[in-house]
Amino acid sequence: MADKPRIKLPKEAAKGEVIQIKTLVSHVMESGQRKDAQGKAIPRKIINKFACEFNGKPVFSCALEPAISANPYIQFDARIDEAGTFKFAWTDDDGSVITAEEKIALKA
Repeated sequence: MADKPRIKLPKEAAKGEVIQIKTLVSHVMESGQRKDAQGKAIPRKIINKFACEFNGKPVFSCALEPAISANPYIQFDARIDEAGTFKFAWTDDDGSVITAEEKIALKA
């Protein structure tokens, strides 16, 4: 399984502010099209879905395909109207899910 995902977002934001969120997860993203030294196909193993929620509401999601590079980097924006917790989930072909959480506070 992958290492802990790296997530970059501000620790606090003003109400109504649009923030940028950057994520990076370590993963081989094997397309299934390469062969090993013995000529056998290396099985496909990719993260096929990414999703982000804020306080239980969907913020961003996408499907990933075999052409995505190893260690996928995803960047998107979100509007902050309240303090809360972002929940991130990367779903692998084998059904395993890498998860992470980050909190954000409102500026006083």
